[in-house]
Amino acid sequence: MAKIKVINTEVTVVVINNTDYISITDIAKHKTDDTSATIGNWMRNRNTLEFLGLWETLYNSNFKPLEFEGFKKEAGLNAFTMSPQKWINATDAIGFVSKSGRYGGTFTHKDIAFKFASWISVEFELYIVKEFQRLKEEEQKHIGWSAHRELTKINYRIHKDAIKHNLIPRTLTALQISIVYANEADVLNMALFGIIAKQWRELNPDLKGNIRDYASINELICLSNLENLNALFINENLSQKERLVKLNQIAIQQMSILKAVENKKLK
Repeated sequence: MAKIKVINTEVTVVVINNTDYISITDIAKHKTDDTSATIGNWMRNRNTLEFLGLWETLYNSNFKPLEFEGFKKEAGLNAFTMSPQKWINATDAIGFVSKSGRYGGTFTHKDIAFKFASWISVEFELYIVKEFQRLKEEEQKHIGWSAHRELTKINYRIHKDAIKHNLIPRTLTALQISIVYANEADVLNMALFGIIAKQWRELNPDLKGNIRDYASINELICLSNLENLNALFINENLSQKERLVKLNQIAIQQMSILKAVENKKLK
């Protein structure tokens, strides 16, 4: 669940079956406190019903067209009423989802939500589309960061294996082994960040996780490369001091290249 702010109105976005649904209950709050009545008035409109029927026909193989035709014939009559639950139950619609509880309300597929927003206000529609696109861009950035973070974790296993087979005598205790692993992790931290894990924690006592959880995508890319290179240097029996110097020089070079590429993309 995520929140976007549209003209001082908070609108909830949820993912259902890998599809984005937006709260039209929240959208309706931009116009009135009686959100159910507002949504019902919009849904009883003939143009709205035709749009909803066409959308379901395009995307829902289980949609019931006969029930839809019956509603369309009644649209415009004074006694005709419509609600999200009535629409869902009668037609097996998938464009609407009704949720109860603390974070409940009526959610619709983004196509339908944008249509409702335009009925509420043309200005509101423009802003909600803009904010929704911004949300999706932020999500894509986070996905990219997560992918690189996972890559560094995978490469760390390679790095750990090199340590195990080249730096840890079989007679060491489990505690001694963990100290060696931690020391080698700090070789990479010092080469890239200029600081070891303990120093970072002392400087950031209120932050959860570790220094790598707050790294940029470029830093994670570089860290992934450094882990592979350190594993190679360990296998070549280079001392820790030699490896640190080499890794630091490589980190400076790679971060400079990545920064230059990033700046070029922004131009």
